[in-house]
Amino acid sequence: MTSKSVGFVGLGLMGGPMAANIAAAGWDVTAWNRSSAAFDDLDGIARAESVADLRDQPTLIFMLPDLPFIEAAASGLLDSWRAEPPMPGTAVVVMSSVSPTEVQRFGETVEAASGGNAVVVDAPVSGGTVGARNGTLAIMVGASETDFQRLEPLFATMGTTVRRMGPLGSGSLAKACNQLIVGSTTAALAEAAELAERSGMDVAALYDVLSGGLAGSRVLEVVGPRLAAKDYTPTGPAKFMHKDLGFLLDSARAAGSAVPMATAAIELYAELKRQGLGDQDLAVVRQAIANLGVASPASQVSN
Repeated sequence: MTSKSVGFVGLGLMGGPMAANIAAAGWDVTAWNRSSAAFDDLDGIARAESVADLRDQPTLIFMLPDLPFIEAAASGLLDSWRAEPPMPGTAVVVMSSVSPTEVQRFGETVEAASGGNAVVVDAPVSGGTVGARNGTLAIMVGASETDFQRLEPLFATMGTTVRRMGPLGSGSLAKACNQLIVGSTTAALAEAAELAERSGMDVAALYDVLSGGLAGSRVLEVVGPRLAAKDYTPTGPAKFMHKDLGFLLDSARAAGSAVPMATAAIELYAELKRQGLGDQDLAVVRQAIANLGVASPASQVSN
């Protein structure tokens, strides 16, 4: 990229450290966030009064909870572009987890509003808040090869694994597949933990021996300690897993692909939300499973 200037929208648990890493890499970052408090702990980041004030940035990154939030935040920006188109080659980068089909529709909206001068790229991330802080995110990109090559230096400030997955929408589908694996694996680990503990086994010891065998995984390494400790302090709300699995089911229906694991997992995360646990960490799926359980015969006798 010839310009090392970027606009950033959404400085939450993930967006804040991502924007900070871009700035630390020597880029000029101008950001907008609904709450001004987000800027208190961020150095080297200018504040925009509105998203529309970012209209002349060569690249704009959106890191908001879902596409409807992005569309609402970008409405003034698109109105500005309809009145006066941006510079050719402007990129709108959606780094949130969104619907693969809806982000394609959003791309058409942006293209029309900008007179064909702006393109949407979807580049969702995996790695959680730890990866966001450390700049070690995995970034899954849906873009043309030309746009990917142009944006890759920017992505490299936030992640260590950056891959072009295909055209617009492909990044979001890759993220949905990621969430299938993370969500179902976390649920399986939570089931194992509940079964082990109710049977008198030490969960930490179980996870330790599992990590040395075929059951070992990055999910076990990262989420396992929280599951074992029943630490549900949010690193990202569990309710988003239900949303992401819904995107996967939509894509599976469109492709005619069977997804029995995703079908089971989305129902479990729907139950988690029904139990009022959606704002807690993903590891809270263990509590949701515990709530579905019944008292053991031994405890019933003792009571």
